[in-house]
Amino acid sequence: MEEISFRTKIFIGEHALDRLNQITAERIFIVTDPFIEKSGMTAEVTNRLQSKDNEYQIFSDIVPDPPIETVAAGVKVIQEFNPSVLIAIGGGSAIDAAKAMKDFAIRLSPQQKDMKFIAIPTTSGTGTEVTSFSVITDEVNHVKHPLVSDALLPDEAILDTHLVKSVPPTVTADTGMDVLTHAIEAYVSTKANDFSDAFAEKAVQLIFDYLPRCYKDGNDLEAREKVHHASCLAGLAFNMVGLGINHSIAHVCGAQFHIPHGRMNALLLTPVIEYNAGLQGLTHQSFSAAAKKYAQLARVSGLPAANVRVGINSLIQHINQLKRELQMPTSLRACGLKKEQVMSALAAISEAALKDGCTATNPRIPTSKEIETIVEKLY
Repeated sequence: MEEISFRTKIFIGEHALDRLNQITAERIFIVTDPFIEKSGMTAEVTNRLQSKDNEYQIFSDIVPDPPIETVAAGVKVIQEFNPSVLIAIGGGSAIDAAKAMKDFAIRLSPQQKDMKFIAIPTTSGTGTEVTSFSVITDEVNHVKHPLVSDALLPDEAILDTHLVKSVPPTVTADTGMDVLTHAIEAYVSTKANDFSDAFAEKAVQLIFDYLPRCYKDGNDLEAREKVHHASCLAGLAFNMVGLGINHSIAHVCGAQFHIPHGRMNALLLTPVIEYNAGLQGLTHQSFSAAAKKYAQLARVSGLPAANVRVGINSLIQHINQLKRELQMPTSLRACGLKKEQVMSALAAISEAALKDGCTATNPRIPTSKEIETIVEKLY
């Protein structure tokens, strides 16, 4: 028996931020980053709170890949301010950090468990506004630690398209490819089901159709909205069924080589599809469940898929074409790394990836050597 539930209430459409007008007489802790605060987006939140007899405090020390020390600083402020509402506005780093802050604050002060948590994403990538996952960085050991708990799920998510229209093209590309990776990994997860498949298929279709438009014209609000929704749909999918080694390896490599998470996922995506599909030779006719699902994903995306092999190749070619349209790097070398940097880190990357929680739902059980080979080929 499996249980499927969706705890997070999602607000979408024009003026979605006006949901904040309904908050009255609360103590509100706002977590964001310096750019979001200086850009005026934080004011979009506070302007809707000021006239409602609310008190609020802003914590804007969030940096990309938030370290444990930043989370600890936020927890201290929560204990001192004692908020009844936590609002995170920003990209995945701000929302992930806020999740961790809430989780640790509750552990230290159980009375904080009733604090309402509202997530407002300003990038279209992680889907963290609807997931029970958070990623925190150990800067000393260069390791990203995924946290997994239903307690991390936001109570509400607000998807306002106007907050993402100023995202630069390179970030649009990185985060959009993160969405695609979430959806594809969820689709072939060992725990995939009809419900997660429906979300994943729609997310893939929306990314294929609208991400290039977002990249070329950030003011294309229709395209922005569709990619923003795709991010949330993919988040709902993988929150149900997990991810795979694409993310396991990306977590380690991103921290080790300081490559943005979505860009690292994009580098890995087609090599991981090839590995998971496990096609052997031109006449091989016995296909794994994952191989068949990749072909089905190509089919529902309108790509050539006369048989399993053709479908997988079509999917890989289409993803590679998408990366070219987004002008993304196609190798670790293109990301500025030296070969000796990669080769010397292979064993540590493999060991950490095998221990990563995402590996458990990968459709193919990897060996240490196979992970090393995948990473080595990326150079």
